[in-house]
Amino acid sequence: MKLKLSDQSLGAIMMALQNSLLTQTDIVPVLKGFELLSDENGELVVSNPPTFRASLPEEDDMPQFVSE
Repeated sequence: MKLKLSDQSLGAIMMALQNSLLTQTDIVPVLKGFELLSDENGELVVSNPPTFRASLPEEDDMPQFVSE
């Protein structure tokens, strides 16, 4: 049986890659930890995709634009 990656699984891989690049950590343990399921379309889905938290920057940290 042939399986393909779903859009969801590709998104999970891209999130893992972006986090790995930002934190300069190895992506392999994250990828090995993925739990994969086959959906009704024969595509792989990651049942435990990585999650991230983001906060809004403080007002003082916002870029300042100055017109001359």
